Amino acid sequence: MKYLYILQQALIWIIVVFWLYQLIISACALIRFKEKPIIKNKKHKFMLIVPAHNEANVVGNLIESLNSLDYPKELYDVYLIADNCTDDTAEIGKKLNAKVYERFDEERKTKGFALQWFLAKKIEENADYDAFCVFDADNVVDKNFLNAMNKKLCQGEEVVQGYRDIKNPTDSWISAGYAIFYWMMNRFYHLARYNLGLSPLINGTGFMVDFNLIKPTGWDTITLTEDIEFSLKNIAQGRKLGWATDAVVYDEQPTEFMQSWSQRSRWSVGHLQCLKYYTKDLAEGVLEYRTLMNFDGLLYILGLPMMLMSFLLIGVNTAMYLIGGMTTGVLIFNYFKYILVTLFVPILTAIFVLIIEKRPIRPMLKGLILYPVFMGSWIVINIKCMIKPNTKWEKIEHEKDVKIEEIKKK
Repeated sequence: MKYLYILQQALIWIIVVFWLYQLIISACALIRFKEKPIIKNKKHKFMLIVPAHNEANVVGNLIESLNSLDYPKELYDVYLIADNCTDDTAEIGKKLNAKVYERFDEERKTKGFALQWFLAKKIEENADYDAFCVFDADNVVDKNFLNAMNKKLCQGEEVVQGYRDIKNPTDSWISAGYAIFYWMMNRFYHLARYNLGLSPLINGTGFMVDFNLIKPTGWDTITLTEDIEFSLKNIAQGRKLGWATDAVVYDEQPTEFMQSWSQRSRWSVGHLQCLKYYTKDLAEGVLEYRTLMNFDGLLYILGLPMMLMSFLLIGVNTAMYLIGGMTTGVLIFNYFKYILVTLFVPILTAIFVLIIEKRPIRPMLKGLILYPVFMGSWIVINIKCMIKPNTKWEKIEHEKDVKIEEIKKK
């Protein structure tokens, strides 16, 4: 009983300190810090890269939005990687004047491998670009995107994540759940850390990388979440990533639960792969650089173990009750606290995010009410992937035919 009590108290303190730290960091999203100074005023030249696998339904809208960016046309090129395509993706790209590279590899299908293949070619060519940006085929892009990213380059930033917005937040409770999650991440993870001098993360799409940064090694990712992997590798090396609130990309999210289950399972497996391959590097980075930025990166990758500690705490409380070390009333109160945190805190947090991000609440009501289910299902997905990981890449179908002009009118 004594040892169960010690374990219980240790778990409580670890969990409380972890989430108190996250809360304090997140609060920095509410503080406006001074802009970084311009180091070198220049109009940089960009590669805009679109890896796409059978995306004929949506890729045209993305390329049209890229062709219409408010940036000198001679200073950027649009590249479409038609990756193992069997539809008209490549033809649509050619008609819209994108530079199309067709790739066929049945064994190495993910976006990470497509980027690796394409960027190796551009490094070998010594292509005349200062930086590259990566987009998913279902995106549409705000016309100010490159101006915002160019400013970040002028401020000395090497890797910068743009603001990931949603094309279809009200299509279903699933897409609403994604929207709330990403709006929350944009504000309380990326912006908060950027304000505090810590490091945001690359978030899948709408990001920019200084071309010189990857020339020595290429795009050398190996996991199912190449974005998080690339982020953690840079943080482990002491490199701080940047954030651009006004570089906006609109992303299509799944509307069906099983689609979402498949996608989030891939993300969870990728996170587990990063946990396996990069925890040591992140820990060594903490010891080498001794900065809060490196420590914060290590804490990010430890998010899944923290979830396991929460479940272990529930098990310890139950064990203490069964052997007579806890009354029924105390056990019920503890369970009530867990239910309260699981159900009501996510809803309250989501409402706060909608208000501070100036999003309409009424169209999001179903998503708000079911947001605990959305986040709770993610916990189930994480547990399932820890027990039986599936490393097979599965395509998410994109069908939302929306142009950037239609979104801006809303």
